[in-house]
Amino acid sequence: MLRSVSTTPSAAVAVENRLFGALAVLRAVVLLNAVGLNIYRAGNFERPAAGAACVAVMIAWTGFTTWAYAGPRRRTALLLGADLAVAVALLLATPVVKGPGFQASVPGYWVIGALLAWAIHYRVIGGLIAGTVLAVTDLVVRPEVGQAEYGHAFLLVIGGPIVGYMCASLQRLAAERDRAERSAAAAEERARLARAVHDGVLQVLALVQRRGKELGGEAAELGVLADRQERQLRALIQAQDAVDSTGPGSVDLVTELVGLERDHRVTVSTPGTPVALPVATAREIVAATRSCLENVERHVGPQAPAWVLLQAFPDRLELSVRDDGPGIPAGRLDEAAAQGRLGVTGSIRGRITDLGGTAELTTGPFGTEWEFVLPRPPSH
Repeated sequence: MLRSVSTTPSAAVAVENRLFGALAVLRAVVLLNAVGLNIYRAGNFERPAAGAACVAVMIAWTGFTTWAYAGPRRRTALLLGADLAVAVALLLATPVVKGPGFQASVPGYWVIGALLAWAIHYRVIGGLIAGTVLAVTDLVVRPEVGQAEYGHAFLLVIGGPIVGYMCASLQRLAAERDRAERSAAAAEERARLARAVHDGVLQVLALVQRRGKELGGEAAELGVLADRQERQLRALIQAQDAVDSTGPGSVDLVTELVGLERDHRVTVSTPGTPVALPVATAREIVAATRSCLENVERHVGPQAPAWVLLQAFPDRLELSVRDDGPGIPAGRLDEAAAQGRLGVTGSIRGRITDLGGTAELTTGPFGTEWEFVLPRPPSH
């Protein structure tokens, strides 16, 4: 199905405009060539008046199409069809005005104007259709088809799709560049807004939280609300930063981990930029982290604070989860495993091991800390 300009992105239309501008120059050049050759071969015309009329049609039609193609809204199927029809009509008129034994057609290379217009507007399919129609017409009107005539027809058939493919590639590249520029501008604006929020709103909320704890009473409750709003706002900013930073099938690990801060006792520290990972990998890491936090709540206390720290390196990720509880008593993990409770082995260490990483547990009177080290996929 032929593709209309109205469905193409603005960047692609801009490329098409430039191509039609270049085509206008080419049409003028091939017109001068055709007029000059027909004047030089004026003795070959059996009907000179008809030949002069054909030349006049080429001059008038070149002027009209130069104006018509300059406006994107005028590049309709009717105009493209008329352009091709005029070229075909001039080829068909050649044996009439020159006689059956002619060697060169009246329009000559002038017909490539219509061919290139179809290739630019309708890409590969349009170039193929126009090239085939012109080639077949040129061969049909000739009394004899030699090697030269076949070569010209072959160039018309193969040249149209090639030009159409090149035009489509240019338009696709322009559209991709346009999208990249918009994404870069949006990322820059988000970064600017994030800095403004960080320097203003987040600092005010942090101050209210700190002063509320110091004053106590109702102020302390206000501080808790400020703390909650600060976490949600920070998570929103990080989620916005991650919108254009992950490809298909990917997710931002930073955003997923920050979501754990919905529990006000959990503090999550992450890099300032998104960390894109395959969805399955990120979910397993978050699930292991959540299991660690659930253990803190279960064994240390529902209000016990916990800290999550993510560090991203080019070749690996390091994630730690710690609390300041009394630690895990000696032998507790072995006893749990003997009783069939495999929370630590399956939910935490097993998940990380399956991802090709390591999970180290450090515990004592100072608290408990899990440290995960995982290879970072090179494509991310």
